[in-house]
Amino acid sequence: MKHVVSISLGTSSQDFEFTTEFLGEKLHVRRIGTNGNTAEAVKLIKQWDKKAAAIGIGVLKDHYKVGSRRFIEKDSARLKAVATRVPVTTGGRLGDIFQEWAVRHTQTQLGSYFNNARTLFFSGLTDYKLALALSEYTSNLQFADPVLQMGVPKLLNSLDALHLYSNGAHYVKDWTLPSAIATGPVKEWTRFVLRKALQKATVVVAPVHELDDFGIEELAGKTLITATVNDERMAQLRDKGVSMVIDGSPTMNGHVLGANLLDAMILAATGKAPQDIQEDDYLEIITGLDSEPRIVYPNGFKRVNRFAFVIHPLSQEYFKKVKPIELLSQVSPPVLMNSIEKIMAYAPPFVYTRVTGIQSPTGVEAEGWLISVGGTPREIMRHDPEFTYRRLLDAANMARRLGAQIMGLGAFTKVVGDAGLTVAKRAPLPITTGNSYSASGALWAAHDALLRMRLLPLPKGKERVKFKAMIVGATGAIGSVCARLMARAAEEVYMVSPESAKLLALKESILKDSPDAKIFLSSSADKCIADMDMVVTATSGAGKKVLDIMKVKPGCVITDVARPLDLPASEVAKRPDVLVIESGEIQLPGDVQMKNIGLPKGLAYACLAETIVLALEGRFENFTVGRAIEWEKVREIYQLGLKHGMKLAAISGVNGPFSDADIERVRELALIARAAQKPVKAPAKTAGRVRKPVAKKITTLSK
Repeated sequence: MKHVVSISLGTSSQDFEFTTEFLGEKLHVRRIGTNGNTAEAVKLIKQWDKKAAAIGIGVLKDHYKVGSRRFIEKDSARLKAVATRVPVTTGGRLGDIFQEWAVRHTQTQLGSYFNNARTLFFSGLTDYKLALALSEYTSNLQFADPVLQMGVPKLLNSLDALHLYSNGAHYVKDWTLPSAIATGPVKEWTRFVLRKALQKATVVVAPVHELDDFGIEELAGKTLITATVNDERMAQLRDKGVSMVIDGSPTMNGHVLGANLLDAMILAATGKAPQDIQEDDYLEIITGLDSEPRIVYPNGFKRVNRFAFVIHPLSQEYFKKVKPIELLSQVSPPVLMNSIEKIMAYAPPFVYTRVTGIQSPTGVEAEGWLISVGGTPREIMRHDPEFTYRRLLDAANMARRLGAQIMGLGAFTKVVGDAGLTVAKRAPLPITTGNSYSASGALWAAHDALLRMRLLPLPKGKERVKFKAMIVGATGAIGSVCARLMARAAEEVYMVSPESAKLLALKESILKDSPDAKIFLSSSADKCIADMDMVVTATSGAGKKVLDIMKVKPGCVITDVARPLDLPASEVAKRPDVLVIESGEIQLPGDVQMKNIGLPKGLAYACLAETIVLALEGRFENFTVGRAIEWEKVREIYQLGLKHGMKLAAISGVNGPFSDADIERVRELALIARAAQKPVKAPAKTAGRVRKPVAKKITTLSK
């Protein structure tokens, strides 16, 4: 029977031994830790050099490559030189294979898991091959080599920076005084830098023993890529709040084998020298082990995907809520506020709020950031599209640095220029405008409101509710989808747009899918609006008047999905017998935490909800971009929303969400007006206010 021993600089509390049959040879396998005592390791190597068939040296690599440069690790070379009779290995080649396989296995099994993940390497030099593999999925890489090698409180933020560092780091390291970096203020400062980097990272690549000095503050919620994590280590990581451990090390006889030990077993069983072991030999042996990398959740399954969403102020009123502009606005003339509005359009993007606590029934969680750009709709429309594109790309770069895996465009940022196509091509992460879910939410809310008004004849059996619907702005991105879907639900559909040729083409396209649909075209909303039971406005008309609300049928449900609104509060107040809603807000699953966006806690606009749904689903792709929205995607995002616990939470108007009593009041006034055959005008004392607002509206954000 041959003896194989691993002499590790790690702790002796992890020692074990067993006997096994391996590659046709009976082996006695033993692991011995020296608790960091190099002299003890030298002594043990000399002892086992006389009786072992092969020796593995744990913790250290003998060499590594960075780019075209090859580095020899002097400490491991000295230890290897102690043995003169038997082969000695650090298992470096085998360890690289296991770690890279573990990463690729995880990316395949979990689907896009490492996409734009903020990843911190304790050593990019020793884990260079793994860094190359991860760079295929994320450019958000940081390397702590200067901190841990030389006590320099500076992280490397790219592979290019790592290459530059590798060209001179070892020369500097050779003459740097160890005592200068091992104790005192320098050590404390470098540890502070490393702790902060750990807190910001999503994924950490480090030897498991180097994490012993860090606790729950640094490791909670992290994904660790490491090796040789046994049950005792796993329990420690669980107590520190680690979410996931990815370990490529194989197990045998109930023990986790380090790459050095398995490599020593291979040398002992085959009788080959380390340099004679080929890649094909490793492939054959690893395949024969019939094992795969471990993905372990120490605290139960948890996956957190990340998103970003771009917002902007809808008017000057927002700036009056920002200090110190708030004080200035109270005494400044309107002309000064106009100047501030123009200046703010050039402001760099900033994080308005972080969003946490979103949890799908599937167990997947999402967190993200709402990033604000400074242009109001007036300023966005005043500049050429390239002006806005640059600001959106700045926001996308900020989102990438934060670790977002997909970014949504809100309000006017999604309609300017080519509606997201250019931004999607140039951005460093996937883009969606949210228009698919906006269209879905608009019809969802409109249909629900129509039923709650109870003014239409009840359908018999499986019949559909019979109603007439008008889409104002039917040739636009959201309007065209609303028209297409409405043709499947309404008895008659009236499509309104000043673009006659597009209207004709849209009608032709819809009739191919719904040949029985009754579709009528018009360039003006006022022509047939008096007969409509439902109206959807989606013009992006930037405040232009698109319909005369005084001509609308009492009890009509108007869904205004345009931003800014096609129907301002002053217009809505003229018709208390008409239900005007701003589409449907979506109830997000979980205990959602974020700053006020003008909605009750846990509610989001549909375009923001689309970004969150895609994040929860792990669909990091350009989903809705351009003006031609696919109605199949509208249906798909609706189904995905249901899967992840999204609900139509509220039907909101210009003053906030409607209560049941609010809707009932509109219904009663509509019945009175219909009986009198004339619209009910708001009393003089209540003009401009139909009811007391349920939630204060902030003009910062919108769909």
